Amino acid sequence: MNAVPDKQRVYFNQNHTKPVEFRIQQLKKLRDLLKANEKPSYDAIYADFKKSGFDTYLTEFAVPMNELDIAISHLKRWAKIKRVRTDMVNFPGSSYIIPEPLGVCLIIGAWNYPINLTLTPLISAIAAGNTVVLKPSELTVNTSALLARLINDHFDPAFMTVVEGGIAETTALLDCQFDKIFFTGSASVGKIVYQAAAKHLTPVTLELGGKSPAVIEKDANLSMAARRLVWAKFLNAGQTCVAPDYILVHQSVEKELLEKLKLEIQQSQFSLTNGNYVQIINEKNLDRLRGLIEQVKIYFGGQADKEQRTMSPTILSNVSTSDKIMNEEIFGPVLPVISYDDLNSAISYIKSKSKPLSLYLFTNNAVVRKKILSEISFGGGAVNDAVMYFSNSRLPFGGVGHSGMGSYHGKAGFDTFTHYKSVFQKPNWFELNLKYYPHTKRKLKLIKFVMGLK
Repeated sequence: MNAVPDKQRVYFNQNHTKPVEFRIQQLKKLRDLLKANEKPSYDAIYADFKKSGFDTYLTEFAVPMNELDIAISHLKRWAKIKRVRTDMVNFPGSSYIIPEPLGVCLIIGAWNYPINLTLTPLISAIAAGNTVVLKPSELTVNTSALLARLINDHFDPAFMTVVEGGIAETTALLDCQFDKIFFTGSASVGKIVYQAAAKHLTPVTLELGGKSPAVIEKDANLSMAARRLVWAKFLNAGQTCVAPDYILVHQSVEKELLEKLKLEIQQSQFSLTNGNYVQIINEKNLDRLRGLIEQVKIYFGGQADKEQRTMSPTILSNVSTSDKIMNEEIFGPVLPVISYDDLNSAISYIKSKSKPLSLYLFTNNAVVRKKILSEISFGGGAVNDAVMYFSNSRLPFGGVGHSGMGSYHGKAGFDTFTHYKSVFQKPNWFELNLKYYPHTKRKLKLIKFVMGLK
């Protein structure tokens, strides 16, 4: 396995990837390749999930295609050398910052959005001028094979290559030395990746998950909140890292919200045949989800079909914070609803847990909005909406604390795969004598004056 990054390191050290025009050419090539293989991509995703073409475009194609367009349009500006002000103590001279690629990168994709979450960081890495070893998830076997065929048949493996396989292949790759590792997945595997990277002091970006709350205040537009939350939660059958994991709702509107959630689910008519629902990734995860549900707390739904590998959209009520479902990320179509009587208690509960990847607040009260956004740390989120912030490439996407480290999308993705090299350049025609021996009180006084110090 070492031969893969070693070959890419030779290619990178020969400076093939550094010219901006080369990067733009590769991005355009990838964009054309994706457009030409849109239908085979739909077929691969359907074989893995039974996801419709509409949802595949919306959740798998839209973001990478947008990222490609943005990178192609803005790359020349992102890659420019930036001049900065030189302080008086270094006069005369000039100072500038050179964006340079990190080198050979390993990107480990996730199974829940196997095209989107694998190709989006790839686009950032290419834009920044790196070579890439891409490892798709082995759980989505058809999509993994598609990505391997598309990339390995059309790009020089010394520049970009896909390595397929499972735990053994991933472990072997992690034993190799890379200049950057980007991982999307669970916190438990993220820790393994982080430990492996530490052996080589390799910088890591971890896009993890966690229990992302939705807070519903008493003044919220409940009909709109229910509509947006149901779509966000049951998109991809809840197998979305930024999906609302649970709801905290003011007790005065809990019953009304529960009814509106139920009505919205009924009206949405989620099913594989309607093309707005997908399978659970495998039987193991379906069994895990069934084990999280206490039958007595089912408000709506709760049916599992092992043959179809589906679980119906499920709402739980009368949930306690000590319940099993509140102590692990659900990552499926089950939505617990917990009431609170005081906003401070809801805030305290969220803050007592690991920092979430996302937070969604539904309120029309500016004071409440300011309080939540200023007091609670989370990766990103939305006010009066859910999930959709992920689609804005101008918003850096990433977690904080247990939900991840580092961010990407748009310029933030370019930054993630870039080292900003600081350079100070000085002419030879003049040199102040202040820093040289002999040291005197007068020199020290002048140095303080030049630096603006007292």
